[in-house]
Amino acid sequence: MNSTPANWERSVKVTTSDQTHALAAALGGVLEAGDLLVLTGELGAGKTTFTQGLGEGLGVRSGIISPTFVLVRIHPNLPDGPRPGGPDLVHVDAYRLESSGEIDDIDLENTMDTSVTVVEWGRDRVEHLSESRLDVDLHRSVGGEAAPGGQVLDFDTEDDDEPRTIVFRGFGPRWREAPALLETTLPEGGN
Repeated sequence: MNSTPANWERSVKVTTSDQTHALAAALGGVLEAGDLLVLTGELGAGKTTFTQGLGEGLGVRSGIISPTFVLVRIHPNLPDGPRPGGPDLVHVDAYRLESSGEIDDIDLENTMDTSVTVVEWGRDRVEHLSESRLDVDLHRSVGGEAAPGGQVLDFDTEDDDEPRTIVFRGFGPRWREAPALLETTLPEGGN
């Protein structure tokens, strides 16, 4: 368990999946090669919707889906997209991985410097990959029963438009300060 305190923490409330997507797209516009994002949230919390928004903001090839069965998907930057020459997106699902050693086995070090790496379910597994990271916790306002550790398990993933709170925490020198976009409020509708 990583005990390094966060440099800062910000919470953003969203009411629709479009707002989740729009917030992530705005964040994708400020991300740089080498950035590591660790996404946490119960099933249906919006991790994949958030990653799709990041991909849009980064200008990578569309078609982002959860990499549950392949563990890692690489989405290349599009030369005619909004950020030509920008970083690729490496999307990882660490749900079935039990240790940082198993993370090392998938060899993310080869792409870390040239890509933005997003790891779903990566808490306590990927912190060693970079001295800086952005933790993103997605919480549904309604849901199922709390599991050990306080995490809510909710298998009804059909309601994309229920309210969520997204908590951002910045660690390390890259995230010494919160991005300015987290200091503003989202417009109604999210776009």
